[in-house]
Amino acid sequence: MISSDSITAYIGTYTRRESFVNGKAEGIYIYHLDLTSGELTYAATVTGAGTVNPSYLTLAPDKSCLYAVNEITGGKGSHGTLSAFAIDPVTKHLSYLNQKSTYGLAPCYVSVEPEGHYCLVANYETGSVCVLPVQKDGRLAEASDTVQFSGSGPNPERQEGPHAHMVVPVPNRKAGAEDHCSFILAVDLGTDRLMAFLLDRERGKLIPADTPWTQLSPGTGPRHLAIHPHKPFVYVISELQSTITVFHFGQRWGSFEASQTISTLPDDFRGQNLGAEIKVAPSGRFLYASNRGHDSLAIYAVDQETGRLSVVGHESRQGIGPRYFTIDPSGTLLLVANQDSDTVVTFWIDQDSGTLTATGHVSTVPTPVCIQLHNA
Repeated sequence: MISSDSITAYIGTYTRRESFVNGKAEGIYIYHLDLTSGELTYAATVTGAGTVNPSYLTLAPDKSCLYAVNEITGGKGSHGTLSAFAIDPVTKHLSYLNQKSTYGLAPCYVSVEPEGHYCLVANYETGSVCVLPVQKDGRLAEASDTVQFSGSGPNPERQEGPHAHMVVPVPNRKAGAEDHCSFILAVDLGTDRLMAFLLDRERGKLIPADTPWTQLSPGTGPRHLAIHPHKPFVYVISELQSTITVFHFGQRWGSFEASQTISTLPDDFRGQNLGAEIKVAPSGRFLYASNRGHDSLAIYAVDQETGRLSVVGHESRQGIGPRYFTIDPSGTLLLVANQDSDTVVTFWIDQDSGTLTATGHVSTVPTPVCIQLHNA
């Protein structure tokens, strides 16, 4: 039995060598997180069907299933896939259900719309987003829609074409009279755009919003975004320029007004860096962003009236290449996946200042990419 003082952590990984990573893992790793100490205890490794490059993971809203992209690139296959796993309600172990094509290459992100009827996937290499219906038993059906992005940016090495990097529903954002629609945001690293859609849940189709995209500064390379849990603020992290842009929801669907752009790096840093993950604490008072190069977590205080950010400080990630991090639902612990040093490190979050303190617990996990916490 799992202790009442612990929750389950699912860790996505790279399992084989790609042009951008030397994947060394075997599949999806399951750990138990002790909420009183921050220690991670190994439970199992899920291998076999559906576990090739299971880099990014997400949970169904009711926590009954886990979905994992299989980040297959152009040199290794004709398309990427999304795999579905059932979660045992007692042990939290995974059982493979099925797998479907994402109709694009290098799927790097998956989310589930709030009612749990559709998975949304971003295909990085081909620059598209895909909608896959979820059946009653959690299995995936064939894709109901694919939207191909177009265009390019000024960086010839990274922006030669579109590169969808994230697609996510906006929680608690009603679509006016369109009660059967969910509001969806996506970011395109290749064209420097924040994209906006309505997902028609009756047909499984993505409809461009009134303002279908908002342009960021040229060469920004938007990677991920974070949505404030209580306020109409959206934060977009730039991979290529290591900045965060603060947006306020406009009056029209898909309309965003930028109010601030702030660096993720200390003023005196002069090396190469890539922005990676971004999260708002459950309280909405603090925001965190990870740097690969400076290898740190940037900490900001959030102005609750304007959404603007002020720097609190930077904390060492205690590893190399902090690809992803997550915060437990209570807002007490932060877990960092250091892809290039094969570690997951846990930190305490100070509830008054937002600062981080290492718990002293470091777990060895090969090529970790993503962490999803199951607290049900």
